[in-house]
Amino acid sequence: MAHRVTGVLIFFFLFVHVLDTALVRVSPEAYDNVVATYKTPIVALLEYGLVAAILFHALNGLRVIAVDFWIKGARYQKQMLWTVVALWVVLMLGAIYPVLGHAARELFGS
Repeated sequence: MAHRVTGVLIFFFLFVHVLDTALVRVSPEAYDNVVATYKTPIVALLEYGLVAAILFHALNGLRVIAVDFWIKGARYQKQMLWTVVALWVVLMLGAIYPVLGHAARELFGS
């Protein structure tokens, strides 16, 4: 279920991304205004959520491929799921500073 949810979330992000990028052809000033709204701490949290969704979707997609195409995949799918979750947590902890660092500096002024 989480794989499907992250897939839908990524689709909606891509849809909005295409729309806001296309706005530059309609009105560069409107595009600049939209991009300016993206430089807030709330959007930084949303970016972190996007990283979380993409990373989980990618790792779990590899697990799904292994289950489908590896002869022992079905037997080890539970272990592979926990491996995906553990790897995802470690990578998400590593992504905190690169993704949220600029928002923290903006909030706390350092």
